[in-house]
Amino acid sequence: MKQTIFHSFHLAAGAKMVSFAGFEMPIQYPTGILEEHRTVRTGVGVFDVSHMGEFDVQGPDALAFVQKITINDASKLEPGKAQYSAMCRTNGMIVDDLLVYHRGENHYMLVVNGANIDKDWAWVAENAAAFPNVTVRNDSDITHLLAVQGPKSIEILQKLTSSPLADVAFYSFVEGTLADTPMILSRTGYTGEIGFELYFQGGLDVATRVVNALFDAGAEHNIRWIGLGARDTLRLEKGYCLYGNDIDETTNPIEAGLGWITKLKKGPFNGSEAITAVKEAGPQRKLVGLVMKSEKLLPRPGYPIMSGGEQIGHITSGGMSPAHNIGIGMGYVRVDLAEPGTEIEVAARGTTFPAVVTKF
Repeated sequence: MKQTIFHSFHLAAGAKMVSFAGFEMPIQYPTGILEEHRTVRTGVGVFDVSHMGEFDVQGPDALAFVQKITINDASKLEPGKAQYSAMCRTNGMIVDDLLVYHRGENHYMLVVNGANIDKDWAWVAENAAAFPNVTVRNDSDITHLLAVQGPKSIEILQKLTSSPLADVAFYSFVEGTLADTPMILSRTGYTGEIGFELYFQGGLDVATRVVNALFDAGAEHNIRWIGLGARDTLRLEKGYCLYGNDIDETTNPIEAGLGWITKLKKGPFNGSEAITAVKEAGPQRKLVGLVMKSEKLLPRPGYPIMSGGEQIGHITSGGMSPAHNIGIGMGYVRVDLAEPGTEIEVAARGTTFPAVVTKF
């Protein structure tokens, strides 16, 4: 397994390490997932997400290439802005969801899921071959990424940079320095809380300087490392999709509830014809959120979703909501039973448990 440059810090903090996306990654620390979750909701936590992939796109054809390979409309991006998007095959199925950063004239960065780097890079390189005036580069192995998330994040980070972070809007970024290290400071996040992602390069000395500065600046707020376990509970409470669970190459953006980022009017792009056909005909199923009405069951991926004794779908993500102490989940159901407020059931242990469809 690969290791991120922060591996020694995780071991020193007592992390339980697991295999994830080809990396040895921390799933939790001695305080446990629930406490890590609360830390991010009330204070500030630091996630090592260096397993994510970063592709650099430059050249006169950069925008045309990004428009072809992604479903959102990158022409709407000004420099310093980012957008949530996805890549699809020509059959309209989702290769990956990703972030698109507009770094300057003819310059973009694509940030993809760590488990999909090789697959995504092959798809990007294949498509780039049709654009003679674009250069793509895989910077994943040399880019480090920390996500500093929580209501105290801006206060702590501002001690370490001259960039006015309070002025950085959601899905915007600045290129500056933090802890005397050049980096991209991006305000997106996967937790539902205020926070920034820190993209930077360099050796262990640089990584050590950044980490020590962060933990010194955040000591008064009990800043902590946060593992993959809490990352999952935080994103689930927010209703954010996880590739491989809620979306994959068997799902299209319309049924996955990603019609809001699918800009069919921007012109042809990979999968646009197939997606248009689904939108016009109407999807057969839809990804929904659900809340259990019984405390006796936590919904888990793969559990059948039932209505009237008939299976209407399945759970794709689920577990306990630490904020509300009740089981929550996401799953695909028949489109006629996808309206919020619809009473459904989740099957497990030879019986069923009541739940209700809810907005994300």
